[in-house]
Amino acid sequence: MKNLITILFIGLVSFSVNAQDKVAKIKFETETIDYGTIEKGSDGVRVFEFTNTGDAPLVITDVKSSCGCTIPSKPKEPILPGKTGEIKVKYDTNRVNPIRKTITVISNADTPTVALKIKGLVVDSSKASIIEKKDKSIVQK
Repeated sequence: MKNLITILFIGLVSFSVNAQDKVAKIKFETETIDYGTIEKGSDGVRVFEFTNTGDAPLVITDVKSSCGCTIPSKPKEPILPGKTGEIKVKYDTNRVNPIRKTITVISNADTPTVALKIKGLVVDSSKASIIEKKDKSIVQK
């Protein structure tokens, strides 16, 4: 009886050690998306694609933006080893400004926090820039 308990105990310990060796790993295709120059009111949705290159399910627990003008969304289900997932980011393109925002991804991966970035410029072509207005006033004089 003692031998059976000892064998079961050793088996249980070795199983838990092997289970701890398995870890999720997150690999993004790119960690920066460049919107380029886009028009005010255009589609502000972009997608960060990633793969779980580890050997345990990947769980994204939180995705935060550095600003309320950027709304990220995360996968609801765990991403199995070898499978891909995506994090969608929607920027409010009604704001005419340069874009420089950070999206923080928190997961159970071996690197638990990853910073993704979006950049670009939103312009309103219906309004002339200050430089264009000055140039027109100089030409008219």
